[in-house]
Amino acid sequence: MKISKYLPVIILSYVLFFMIAFVTGLQNPLGVIVKSQYGVSMGVAQLGNFANFIAYAFMGLPAGLMLKKYGYKFSLLVAVTVGIIGLGLMFFSGQISRGLWMYFMGAFIAGFSMCMLNAVVNPLLNSLGGGGNKGNQLIQWGGSLNSIAATIVPFVVGFLMGRSAGMRQAEGLPHFEIADVNPMFIILVSIFALAILAILFINIPETERVEPKEAIHQLLVNDGKYNCFSFRHFTLGAVAVFLYTGVEVSIANMTNIYLIHEVGVRPVHAGLIVAIYWFCMFIGRVVGGTLGSKFSSRDMLQFSSMMAIIFLIIVIFTPEKITIEIGRYSLGNIPVNVVFLVFTGLFTSVMWGNIYNLAVEGLGKYTSTATGFFMMMVCGGGIVPILQGLLADFVGCRASFWIVILCLGYLLYYGSTGYKNVNKKIPV
Repeated sequence: MKISKYLPVIILSYVLFFMIAFVTGLQNPLGVIVKSQYGVSMGVAQLGNFANFIAYAFMGLPAGLMLKKYGYKFSLLVAVTVGIIGLGLMFFSGQISRGLWMYFMGAFIAGFSMCMLNAVVNPLLNSLGGGGNKGNQLIQWGGSLNSIAATIVPFVVGFLMGRSAGMRQAEGLPHFEIADVNPMFIILVSIFALAILAILFINIPETERVEPKEAIHQLLVNDGKYNCFSFRHFTLGAVAVFLYTGVEVSIANMTNIYLIHEVGVRPVHAGLIVAIYWFCMFIGRVVGGTLGSKFSSRDMLQFSSMMAIIFLIIVIFTPEKITIEIGRYSLGNIPVNVVFLVFTGLFTSVMWGNIYNLAVEGLGKYTSTATGFFMMMVCGGGIVPILQGLLADFVGCRASFWIVILCLGYLLYYGSTGYKNVNKKIPV
């Protein structure tokens, strides 16, 4: 398949890749607003982030079945429409006095949309690249836009929050309100609306269609004997993506908590340092996209997992008294281990595309259903950080990174041995 022939599809996929990360990353800064506006605890304020990720557990399977039955174009249209509904609920939650649960519902529905988009865009790019190294390269380039979006979100939300915070404080009202970020919601909904028009008019190559009864049959007992879980490397890959999304989110979240509560860095400066982590992920994905056709997915996953493990071990055992001064405007004396935390983003950045490619390699007609289960496991981004937080309550933030190291150890195993397709005799 000539990639140049489908350049509009690739561009559209990359725009949607950007939106996936932006809408997902939106929930963390919005948690600060929710805490201020409604006076809830920090745990309750983070329920938006949890709802956004846990939606993958509910929607991953239906997304795969929908893709199998209706194909790429219809699935994209549904995903973008659902995204507009989720963002619309979050927007309107800021217009009423008791909109907290409307916000949570909006975040949950937006998570449905992001799950469906992931379930479509990843296999679409992989198929346009013909699978293998080229398919991995296209996904890596898309992933780089994910990182740009994740880097931009804190600055956009912070700018909008700061415009009216001072005036409200003088009036004795909450410092921040969801309505402060209304311009951002309007822009995001407008982008999704334009995406609908693009999807309608762009020629998108379709996957093999399967009727409802046959799709469910393929899901449970495909061909009367097999389904996607008949492939050991896919089952292990689904666990790998659960742990990977947990690793990616956990490092960013715990770095922020560590800087504020144990190092004593101002929240605005801590946010800047965490943004550098996401920017490192962007750099890593650009490099991964450039080299994606030259190195195999298994080699990239092995190397990135090993380096991330080494960096986190340095973080745990480097004394906090070893500090550096960062920035022209001085962020203060920052423990040097924070530098290694931030730089792990260079390696975690390339893992998603590698895991996906390895997990679906050789699945053939089982790929669409497998992708749905794959997307379900993204809920790890909402579960692993909670587990790390519970551990941090007992052993401290730095020592809690041992749970992240264990997750990376599994990824190293998967890239070394677990990825191998030992079920090649299954007809695909």
